[in-house]
Amino acid sequence: MAQTFGTPFIGRGSELARLTDVLDRARNGTPRAVLVSGDAGVGKTRVLTEAAAHATRTDMTVLTGHCVDLGDVGLPYLPFTEILGMLAADERFAAAFAAHPAVGRLLGTGNGTGTGTPDGTTDTGSRLRLFDGVAALLAAVADITPLLLVLEDLHWADQSSRDLLRFLLSRGLLQNAAPGAPAHRLAVFASYRADDLHRRHPLRPLLAELVRLPSVDRLELRPMADAEVARLVRALRAEALSDTTVRRIVERAEGNAFYAEELLAALPGDVDPAAPAMPSGLADVLLIRIEQLSDTAQQVLRTAAVAGRRVEHKLLHDAVQLPQDALESALREAVGRQLLVPGEDGTYSFRHALTREAVYADLLPGERVRLHGTFAGLLTGQARSAERAHHSRESHDLADALTASLEAADHAQVLGAPAEELRHLEAVLELWSAVDPAARPPTCGPVTLTLRASAAAAHAGDAHRAVSLTRAALARAGSDADSELAARVRYTLAGNLIRVDSTKAAYTYSSEALAMIPAEPPSHTWVWAAATHVMAARYMGHDEDAQRVARQALRTAEELRLPDAQADLIISLVGLDGGNRRTPRGRERLRRARDLARHADNVSVEMRALFNLAIGCYESGALDECLTWLSEGLERAGRSGLLSSPYALELRYLQSLILYTLGRWDECARAAAADAERLPPAGGFATGPALYVALARGEQGAVERARALLTGPFDWMASLVAGIVLTDAAALRGDAEGAVTAMRESLAALSDGSGNERPDIGVRLAALALSAVADAAVRLRRGGDEAGALRWAAVASELVEVARSTAAKGEDGTRQGPEGLAWLARAEAEWLRARPRTDGAARERAVAAWETAVNAFDYGDPYELARSRRRFAEALLAADRREEAAGQAGAARDTADRLGAVPLRDEVDALIRRGRLAGAPSAADRIAALTARESDVLRLLARGRTNRQIGEELFISGKTASVHVSNILAKLGAAGRTEAVAIAYREGLIEPEPTASA
Repeated sequence: MAQTFGTPFIGRGSELARLTDVLDRARNGTPRAVLVSGDAGVGKTRVLTEAAAHATRTDMTVLTGHCVDLGDVGLPYLPFTEILGMLAADERFAAAFAAHPAVGRLLGTGNGTGTGTPDGTTDTGSRLRLFDGVAALLAAVADITPLLLVLEDLHWADQSSRDLLRFLLSRGLLQNAAPGAPAHRLAVFASYRADDLHRRHPLRPLLAELVRLPSVDRLELRPMADAEVARLVRALRAEALSDTTVRRIVERAEGNAFYAEELLAALPGDVDPAAPAMPSGLADVLLIRIEQLSDTAQQVLRTAAVAGRRVEHKLLHDAVQLPQDALESALREAVGRQLLVPGEDGTYSFRHALTREAVYADLLPGERVRLHGTFAGLLTGQARSAERAHHSRESHDLADALTASLEAADHAQVLGAPAEELRHLEAVLELWSAVDPAARPPTCGPVTLTLRASAAAAHAGDAHRAVSLTRAALARAGSDADSELAARVRYTLAGNLIRVDSTKAAYTYSSEALAMIPAEPPSHTWVWAAATHVMAARYMGHDEDAQRVARQALRTAEELRLPDAQADLIISLVGLDGGNRRTPRGRERLRRARDLARHADNVSVEMRALFNLAIGCYESGALDECLTWLSEGLERAGRSGLLSSPYALELRYLQSLILYTLGRWDECARAAAADAERLPPAGGFATGPALYVALARGEQGAVERARALLTGPFDWMASLVAGIVLTDAAALRGDAEGAVTAMRESLAALSDGSGNERPDIGVRLAALALSAVADAAVRLRRGGDEAGALRWAAVASELVEVARSTAAKGEDGTRQGPEGLAWLARAEAEWLRARPRTDGAARERAVAAWETAVNAFDYGDPYELARSRRRFAEALLAADRREEAAGQAGAARDTADRLGAVPLRDEVDALIRRGRLAGAPSAADRIAALTARESDVLRLLARGRTNRQIGEELFISGKTASVHVSNILAKLGAAGRTEAVAIAYREGLIEPEPTASA
């Protein structure tokens, strides 16, 4: 196998493991064959190449024969001639060749039928001697060296090669050796394309026969998972690719590695994800199979390609206009060639989307327009407006395309599919000016359509697109719009600007909206303009103005019987009553708001109420009650198709944060992995707490993923998540300068984005940075650099003031809840650690400060509790209270072990060793603590398995396997996997596996 690859081997670990297992058994005298199948380009050659490399590394001789597509006139025995030619060129096998002269016929050197290549069909006795000779020769070679035969592209094999393979596998090489004779050290791997095996393909009968043999296995390479294709694409391109580009390639490749490589190679220099439509080389490869069909079958495929990836039989019949028997014959041919796949619901689908693209791209322009027009006409009157809109547009019937797109948007709205609604509304807006005014719908105009599109964009989680669309509505409205419509546009724009944290502009537009329409007589528009202005004024800190307008608007909403507006205003008033959502009375008012919004069927306002109920519980430390509200909110969002809407994303973030805070880290990580593919581009922050987990566990990539959140338009929540990760990461690596810089940059960005000088997160960021600053001060003081220590002590005093002022008066002007106060306690304790000790009572003050921090975090955050306990133990040790220090250190270590927080566990272990604390776990204690699952993982570690391979063998995820490995290293006191295995052997936890004799 001479082929080499410049990219890492991705996504076929389990398949490769099966092949290498066969090779290992073959070296020990258990011969086997594996038939490797898969579609063209799915990765058969790459897997076989990796397996052959493994065979070579383990001293096996690898011989490869290739079958070639030579049409009906093939060369007999071509792959075996290639194999025997390699054997003949190797001096080690000269004696074996001399002992079996019949095989010389295949090389043109034998005596039987002259020097030409035999046809293998005329002389049965000679043919049998040839087959026996080849089998005997390969057996003799296998006695000299373990042997791997690789036969590639068996679907192109000639009849003679198929017959010889049948003989070798059924009667020769794989059979048990005679008693006393050495076993054949041989493996045979043969690959073929599954998508080339039509019903009458001559390889089919042979495969059916071979798979019944006990020594023959079958390995099907299915399409790669999307995540694996994404890894492959990124590995193939040196420069960074956007997520959009990678996602587009992954979607089109559908798990086929070759298709992914071709699509990537065809990208222009600026990697624009919209181009190209289809690489010409790939199109040629795909069209070769189409051109082998009859003319009628090709016509049916071309018509089906215009319909899309999938088409119903009746619709195709009406469009193609062929007699039923001719259509069925053509479909049978296309299905037999595995170009179309029949469905149980009377449909046909292209086996691969790129096949459909290639056929569609090959249509003549006039042919394409005509067929689209045919489908548009057939779909008229059916409840399939989205399809009709597409066909009408492609057939240049723009008036019908506009009508159908608007119908499709209405249907998507009913179904709760805001992303699809937005797409159809944008199509309507694009077509509007191109359609004759008489053909436009009379019930709406471009301004109202644009406002509706902005609402769909907001519900789909694309807040910046919502702002852009609302600004377009403002421009379209111009000066001719009536005051009510002008006010609607402005308060809608204000609401969308709030969602992208542009609160100053939001306040400006909400003020304009409120001024454009009078409060009397009472109107629906004024109430909602007022409700939006209340939110904007509150974010700007104009609480008196907000309260005055809110109370007036609430009275008007009650008078007009607008329950959803009442609900929205009640929520704002609860927020204006500082800290009220943390109290039972405040949450009772929020429950009333939820009920009012639900009665009005305004899901967005209902979810705002549920979010405030959840965040109020979180701020007051009622975490279990918080989870209840979160579950209700996300369930409601899911039923309404609004999982990507702003408050749903906030709910998902808070749910993830609660799981992290409660120490349910595996659940947090699993939820983030499940959400990763479903979140909109602007919703990455929602899985942010999983980054906190990754950082605390010492996993690679957390910092890079946090920085990625800062790319693109400013997002307040994404900046908050990134600020926490970057500040804590710098502190964990002992970079005080980096921690302070990250904290300051984060606070500056968050303050500018919200207009609030004291974002609540400031107390946490200050405490995290203080830990690094205190470390630097202590280190310099111990090294005798008192001046340097004093400089960092001054920085610590600055940071503790940030924590104090934020905790005393946060975003809503009130003192923070249990979490904020816990971070303040830690900040105070870190500040004391950074200060010089001026008297004998300093140690006791440090002990008291860390005891306060420990008690504060006991509200329900085990990780931060453990981090504070580690510092508390350190302070107790300095005060010579060793027994108490040992208790705190042991509790911190137990938590770190349970959470898989490797860096924290290592810090605690270092403290235990340095302080010689009693209660440190002995080696025997650690070993005895291994669970049954950890023992299973340890045995696989000893076999050199990777985390992924461990997961596959134990039916767990690779990430879970990684956690078990981390726990094993901790319990055995090992620095790495190799040391852990060595300790396990030494302690008798695992027995060395016997080495099988050859």
